[in-house]
Amino acid sequence: MPPGLPMKIPIYYRGLWGTSFRSIPDNAFVDGPTLIGFNTSAYVASHSGWLKDYVGYASGEYRTGAEIVDLVAMNFSVSPRLLLAMLEYQAGALSQAKKPRSTYILGFHVLYSETVYYQLIIAAETLNNGYYGWRAGNLTEFERSDKTIVRPDPWLNAGSVGMQYYFAQLLSGPDYDLAVGPDGFAKTYQDLFGDPWANQLVQIPGSLKQPNLMLPFARNQTWTYTGGPHTGWGSGEPFAAVDFAPPSQFHGCFTPDPQNYAIAAADGLVVRSDINGLALDLDGDGDERTGWVIFYLHLAGSTRAPLGKQLNAGDKIGYPSCEGGETTGTHVHIARKYNGEWILADGPLTFNFEGWSAHAGRVAYQGTFTRNGATVTACQCSNYYSQIRSGAGP
Repeated sequence: MPPGLPMKIPIYYRGLWGTSFRSIPDNAFVDGPTLIGFNTSAYVASHSGWLKDYVGYASGEYRTGAEIVDLVAMNFSVSPRLLLAMLEYQAGALSQAKKPRSTYILGFHVLYSETVYYQLIIAAETLNNGYYGWRAGNLTEFERSDKTIVRPDPWLNAGSVGMQYYFAQLLSGPDYDLAVGPDGFAKTYQDLFGDPWANQLVQIPGSLKQPNLMLPFARNQTWTYTGGPHTGWGSGEPFAAVDFAPPSQFHGCFTPDPQNYAIAAADGLVVRSDINGLALDLDGDGDERTGWVIFYLHLAGSTRAPLGKQLNAGDKIGYPSCEGGETTGTHVHIARKYNGEWILADGPLTFNFEGWSAHAGRVAYQGTFTRNGATVTACQCSNYYSQIRSGAGP
């Protein structure tokens, strides 16, 4: 159909529809291009709240409150401004001198999650579950904390639904209505950072296409497709990643043979390389928050391509391992982002390697890759039906 062609798609009212108020645009929800130039540490330091002097243990070292916000924002690709506004709205982090007495400052009463770091992790996962659940079309209704059903207004954007879903896990009644309305979280965000709708960006252009990608292991090798579409980072949504394991006679964690290394799936610049993952920037501007980025996890630190390394498609990027995140065996985890947004492995922009297209299963880690009538089924068992060969023709 030509661009601009008017379309009339009938829609019928359903009971329990939630508010039609749009609290935040998608480009202000993700850690994307609109965050370029924003300095979290400087911003926190300019406020008198308790977060300025907060120090906590996160990902192997002690970090300031601002550094913890940036770490969670980077790993989950959720805007640091959004996280700061959440901390302010729920815990007065930027305006109140004293930290709230409750150790569960964001209200998530989960065992061993008493620190700011773990509260933010749960918050980011919850936000992403709402945002990407709506993106995928799986989240059409949810319950508030009082078991009242909410069916999001169908014209809402993913960012606004993400906020509704988040507050539904914590609040009910008038408190929930306030939080998701114009005088709640949205007002706090605007008071801190200005009107987010004033600088809108087309987060995912309708004409977007995935660049050509090689399978992420060396040519003419056969690896195992061990994980179908599952979370890009953390747990839950988005199902943006897939897993591949090198050939071996061993199960669990092992050191692969020297020839069984992971490769750059496309030309790109390494803009992040640490225990929390490697980001390969395909547009070469040096910023993980813009354009196409390929994300790798579980690459061995001793062999992982260093920060600033320019790679060509097919170059060695590192050896698969059990390092970083949670894993039951040696493998490489690979996902895509565009403008900071995780791209669903099975969606309008299906994860495609050399013509192999990913398809999700009924639950995380299940699924298939298909090409020209051939099907490979994800399985940690590493059987014949889960093997896939690189560079094996069209």
